[in-house]
Amino acid sequence: MTSVAALAVGYGFADAHDRVPGVLTIDEAVAEQAPEPREPTLVLPPASEEAPVPSAAGLEQALAKDVRDPQLGPRVGVVVRDALTGETLYERGADRPQIPASTAKLLTAAAVAERADLSRTMQTTVVRDGDELVLVASGDTMLAKGAGDPTAVEGRAGLADLARQVADSVGTQGGTKLSLRLDATYARGERYAPGWAMADVAAGYTQGVSMIGLAGDRPTPFNPSPKFPERATLTAFAEQLDRAGVDVTVDDSSKSWLQAAPDGAEEVGAVESAPLGDVLALALDDSDNALTENVARQAALADGAGTSFAEVTAWVRSTLEAAGVDLTGVRLKDNSGLSSGQLVPARVVADVMQLGITGSAQTMTHVLSELPIAGLTGTLHDRFHSDASRGAAGIARAKTGTLTGTSALAGTTTTQEGRLLTYVLLADRVPSTTGTLGARAALDTIVADLTACGCA
Repeated sequence: MTSVAALAVGYGFADAHDRVPGVLTIDEAVAEQAPEPREPTLVLPPASEEAPVPSAAGLEQALAKDVRDPQLGPRVGVVVRDALTGETLYERGADRPQIPASTAKLLTAAAVAERADLSRTMQTTVVRDGDELVLVASGDTMLAKGAGDPTAVEGRAGLADLARQVADSVGTQGGTKLSLRLDATYARGERYAPGWAMADVAAGYTQGVSMIGLAGDRPTPFNPSPKFPERATLTAFAEQLDRAGVDVTVDDSSKSWLQAAPDGAEEVGAVESAPLGDVLALALDDSDNALTENVARQAALADGAGTSFAEVTAWVRSTLEAAGVDLTGVRLKDNSGLSSGQLVPARVVADVMQLGITGSAQTMTHVLSELPIAGLTGTLHDRFHSDASRGAAGIARAKTGTLTGTSALAGTTTTQEGRLLTYVLLADRVPSTTGTLGARAALDTIVADLTACGCA
């Protein structure tokens, strides 16, 4: 049961980072007092296999009022399970297809964990063919412009380190200028999903999917990423080569990106990313749509599938079905939850989380154990601070999901008596009168009441 123990530790504007409720929507802000800075205290015991399991009657009593909170609207899907056994302890609207928002990323994470090697790293290389150097992309979109940081996920591999390796290999060339171009043929696919709004991209709420990019260039609201991360990375690498004493002429035309490096070219440098599992965990922690799509595309390709959005989404479906997940009611159009028209029952989200605890995708345990912590990290850093919800701060973990009219949480918590639970909460008819902030407060209260529950 070591996996259980490990767990104890436009349209898409609001969803891109789950940090900007109501932007350009009809949501009205809910008056809230700013929380005082504090360090949440972990007051609950570690998850225990001997701890009593909450009863259905106890959970009904604890949650009856919460799940009917008018701030959530009339359609609330809820599933609460015992993480150790997978037994469903409480459910409400569990089989009803609902808008999942970014909790759809958990389906993608389960498929990746089911089929991919999460310990694999992405190796960005440089090869030489005569007087030509080729920077070969391999999926790492978080390359440090300077030296890499071996302790980081974003910026683990550094272009300055790569440039020094190239300089050591090719020398100064006695004044001979080499050419430099990019090979971006790895895992090629569409840059944007058909259902993504370009206004979201321009506003910095998501970015196109690429297979190379720079640390620090991931989008944040009102701070968009470079339109072509490939060109930005090539330019940054050329600057590092110049500092290392290698004189190059850069061909940054997109046409040259589509040409694979010559067979038999000599490798003159290589740097490695953080493990794929750590990158996936970061994508979920930050609710990064493009990074999630990047990891899914790589995993699908390694498993023999295609790399278009439709092909990767089909791969996610087929992988989950092969693992025994009943996808009745599921409609997926991308792998991050950003496209409109997607539907997932709360039961399915619960099923895929269970795959990472007691099922076949137990390498997903690492991903689940790195989900944002209530009141502390990621997309939950500014939540669980009210009197009604702070009891779960520092204890519960969750993947968030926010779209106009939709608010969701899916994750784990430990009860007052030490039992580890999983929970899925989907509300996709959130009223505009109280909006996203009201729904979030109601969902946080549910999780806090689960955490405080003896309910045996």
